[in-house]
Amino acid sequence: MFKFRSHNEQNTEQTVDKKALLFGLMSVFLCGIGFSIITPVVPFLVQPYISNPGDQAIVVTLLTSVYAVCVFFAAPGLGALSDRYGRRPLLLICLFGSAIGYFIFGMGGALWVLFAGRIIEGITGGSISTILAYFADITPKEQRTKYFGWVSAVAGVGSAIGPALGGLIANFGYSAPLYFGAGITLLNVIFGFFFMPESLDKNNRLQKITFIRLNPFTQLVNILSMKNLNRMLVSAFLLWIPNGSLQAVFSQFTIDTFNWAPVLIGLMFSIMGIQDIISQGFIMPKLLLKLKDSQIAILGMVSEIIGYSLIAASALFSFYPLLIVGMFIFGFGDSIFGPSFNGMVSKSVDSSEQGRIQGGSQSIQALARIIGPIIGGQIYVSLGHAAPAFMGMILIAAAIPVLYKGTHVKR
Repeated sequence: MFKFRSHNEQNTEQTVDKKALLFGLMSVFLCGIGFSIITPVVPFLVQPYISNPGDQAIVVTLLTSVYAVCVFFAAPGLGALSDRYGRRPLLLICLFGSAIGYFIFGMGGALWVLFAGRIIEGITGGSISTILAYFADITPKEQRTKYFGWVSAVAGVGSAIGPALGGLIANFGYSAPLYFGAGITLLNVIFGFFFMPESLDKNNRLQKITFIRLNPFTQLVNILSMKNLNRMLVSAFLLWIPNGSLQAVFSQFTIDTFNWAPVLIGLMFSIMGIQDIISQGFIMPKLLLKLKDSQIAILGMVSEIIGYSLIAASALFSFYPLLIVGMFIFGFGDSIFGPSFNGMVSKSVDSSEQGRIQGGSQSIQALARIIGPIIGGQIYVSLGHAAPAFMGMILIAAAIPVLYKGTHVKR
């Protein structure tokens, strides 16, 4: 299943298994569709259960936060379990849980049912970190950033299709995209069950799982204590806070500011996916020839600041073309930051630690996505529609020097 030609410890040539690569990319594509297809309709699903219209944005952002809370607590355990038992069983379980969560969310009937759906999906929300560990297993270390770029591009295709498809399917009812997302995710489970090869060799698996490795707080402390990782993760945390806020509040933002319908909201979300395709297909390969991972990440962060400034301006002037341009520039920054950051993180540990380190990174991202939507929802209501974008400009400006120092520290 896997072809290795080992010469010595410092010179190992790894041939990528095509079947494993195909499944990994297919999983990323279907996850991109399943996750993004629901984004245009969440405010409309919440609306019947909210008596005060001013509370709608807060409830929408809380639904994002509760998902992130569950990911935060579950991701380290899922990462450790994948290091011990392999990527395949954990990924299939995570995908199946996501399908159940989508179905319950779409079923609705009460606000607590919506939260229950998000909780179930969040508890099994380790699919992204497991997929990243999966790709780290099957790809040569020196080419890992390139393959993470492929992951980002394929996810971008799914994310481009998902919101637009969700907006169209919403014509058959606001719950219809959730049911479709559940079906797509179940197809991924079936595909994986029959065709997914295990990527983690038994010789490279974790021999024993301790309680410490299942504790998200302990894992955070341990990972942040690693000198070659802590500044990278802190900088990413500062970036993920406003990103989580933007993702959570964006649909409500377009409804309140421009009175957009689900179809337009879906098309707007699709810009992010289209930008991923363009960046990974044409721009990222050229950047990798000229720049280091850290330099690409900083370029992405600067682009996100520019994007946030245009998004804020679109709210201040109620001029949607600024929002479109801002989302393209933000999307470019996000699309090149992700693979370069994941590449830096994955290269910092060996095979038996990939699940742990990706799970820890996922926990930190989840923590940011707990904080970001809560803060974003509050300042959106109290300080105005442009406030979350201004927060993004400030926090990412603070994150850039942290990342720069982290990648230039003596090791």
